[in-house]
Amino acid sequence: MAQRPKDSIESADLPLEAVDRSTDTQMNNTNAHWAKAKSFRIIPILMICVAFGGIMGLYFQPPGLQLAMRTLGLEPGAGTSSPIAVPLNHTIIAEIDPSAIPGPDTVIGLGALLPDGDVATIAPPFGAGDARVTTLLVDEGDQVTVGDTLAILDNEAQYKAALEAAEANVALKQANLEQTRTSIEASLKEARASLGSAEAAALNARKDYERAQSLIQRGSISEAVLDQRRTTSDQAARAVDQARATHSRYVGEIDSQVDVVVAARSYDSAKAALTQAERDLEKAYVRAPITGTVLKIHVRPGEKPGAEGVMNIGNIQRMTAKVEIYQTQIGDVTLGDPVSITANALPTPLQGSVSHIGLEVERQTLIDDDPAANTDARIVEVTVLLDEAASEIAARYTNLQVVATIQTANGS
Repeated sequence: MAQRPKDSIESADLPLEAVDRSTDTQMNNTNAHWAKAKSFRIIPILMICVAFGGIMGLYFQPPGLQLAMRTLGLEPGAGTSSPIAVPLNHTIIAEIDPSAIPGPDTVIGLGALLPDGDVATIAPPFGAGDARVTTLLVDEGDQVTVGDTLAILDNEAQYKAALEAAEANVALKQANLEQTRTSIEASLKEARASLGSAEAAALNARKDYERAQSLIQRGSISEAVLDQRRTTSDQAARAVDQARATHSRYVGEIDSQVDVVVAARSYDSAKAALTQAERDLEKAYVRAPITGTVLKIHVRPGEKPGAEGVMNIGNIQRMTAKVEIYQTQIGDVTLGDPVSITANALPTPLQGSVSHIGLEVERQTLIDDDPAANTDARIVEVTVLLDEAASEIAARYTNLQVVATIQTANGS
């Protein structure tokens, strides 16, 4: 019997089935599509979960997170020692002092500490020109009184020379006046003597002429002698008139004589020039116009004073605060209202009272450090006079910017 091939036997023994594999392929593709779609849907969910967890950890701080940070020794970032996030209410309670919140009877304004009467800027004397400081006679912190010499300028020598010349001229004019008076007195005496002599000569000449007239009638003298006696008498009378005219020039007080008046006016002019020279010499000295303390010196020997002047002087024995109050609140402020002055540099709040309220609305000059602060407000300046104890503390802080809290009598 012929043997069949092995391949033919195997083919004949196994049942033959027709398998449609196209359906399996389609299902596999569908499953892969859904798997991929699910992965894309999970990503947003994971992101939301991460964000939610971060928010929960940042703002609510679960005990587990706090425990983990304490265990690992972690600290909040950004250089802060406070927790990662503090509830808003807790921050307000911890950082804001309820007593610092202004009430309806409180007005707050920015101000500056100043000496009573403000700070005096000492300028060079009027007419000093380009003069420079040669000598400073005071230092910062020195007490000065009105009229004290603070500095000497380099025009002192020039004005001193002019003063000496004026003094010499006055002495010369005074001597000339005395000489003129003496001369007038001597001339007056001479005129009186000349007048007396002329009158005596005229009297004798008239008597000789009268005797000659009686003698001519007796025939004792000739007509020629009589004519000579008459001529002599007339000449003597004319000499009296001349002497009287000369004497009349000196009638009255000595000081009313023309020569004396001219010499006196020249002397007065010299004295006026001396006064001007003395005033000019004052251009070489810087003097204190007020009593106070030297706060700051702006120039040194050899320098010419500029726009800031030579130095600043203020009466720091009694200090004040110039406070700027918004025009909308100035109506609540009255004279005598108690005021509390505070600043970071002050060791303790300063107490005082409102002593003056300005009459003019001005533009704000003091600006708060807050970037959101109003920088173009309209204000009225209020002067606060500090107590004696507060003045002693404030004397070291001239021009210090402060915050003034005014307790008003009426609510806003």
